[in-house]
Amino acid sequence: MAQPEQDKLKDQVRDFWNEQSCDTQVAKASKFSHDYFEEIERFRYFDQPFIHSFAQFSRYHGKRVVEVGFGAGTDFIGWLRAGARASGIDLTQEALDSLRQRIAVYRLPEPETIQVGDAENLPFDSNQFDLGYSFGVLHHTPNTEKAVAELIRVVRPGGEIKMMLYNRHSIYAVNLWIKHALLRGQPWKSLRGVLWHNMESVGTKGYTRSELERLLSSLPLEQIQIHTEITAADYLSASAFPPLNLFFRTCLRLAGSRFGWHPSHYVERVNAPGKRARAANARGDSRRAKGVLMTGNRWGFFHCISARKAERPSLEPAPI
Repeated sequence: MAQPEQDKLKDQVRDFWNEQSCDTQVAKASKFSHDYFEEIERFRYFDQPFIHSFAQFSRYHGKRVVEVGFGAGTDFIGWLRAGARASGIDLTQEALDSLRQRIAVYRLPEPETIQVGDAENLPFDSNQFDLGYSFGVLHHTPNTEKAVAELIRVVRPGGEIKMMLYNRHSIYAVNLWIKHALLRGQPWKSLRGVLWHNMESVGTKGYTRSELERLLSSLPLEQIQIHTEITAADYLSASAFPPLNLFFRTCLRLAGSRFGWHPSHYVERVNAPGKRARAANARGDSRRAKGVLMTGNRWGFFHCISARKAERPSLEPAPI
């Protein structure tokens, strides 16, 4: 996509989210009031309870965290509550106003910096943060690959990256295709095209596991895990037509949940029975499973991705 087209698309994305930040549609209380923010937070963690185990806010006390695309600020205040030295950017002024008010309402510590900014051109020096976090944001920007590379750039070597990107091969995406393509007599439309035009702001993308594996493996990352979560959007897809909803739920059950446990992740106690007798055979078995670890339910809509920035990248990432 040529740069003028990318700029036009980004303006459309900005206008969409500037009208209403994510999850704020559920709030009935007066805007920016304490009850308003309470409603948003209550809904977010009911709808996506796995965010807490993914973000692990309390692990980052005293550490430098940057959140790209903080939206209404629900996750961002989690970093402040945990005592992290948090910074963040969002594409919209609406999100920035919301977060500033939220910090004031809850009387939380001031962040290092929060500002309007572009995920594809982060206003931070390289190698600054202990954690780069972005939940459900980077698939909206025109050049997602560049935005991912930027998130990695600003994290220090050995630091962590956590981000969520949509799964194109999900129950929810298939249901969108049925609704916006098949039932309209246009079965030739792709899942990619349906997401682009019918999922939140125009230009939204979804990625398969194999696409993410190729992308992430080309970047200076290690200990990469892609955990695919079932969402309410998957579970409730086609709920107005129970037979199809039952079929979708059956698919989710049959797919099961893939776990990432591997013998190489574990070591015995130093005084375990027979430990010394097995020591010679154990040498060389302390290696960790290599490659990208895929866990969760392959039909879920959310790819929750975690990784560590390599201490000494063997290769510079290819220009994007």
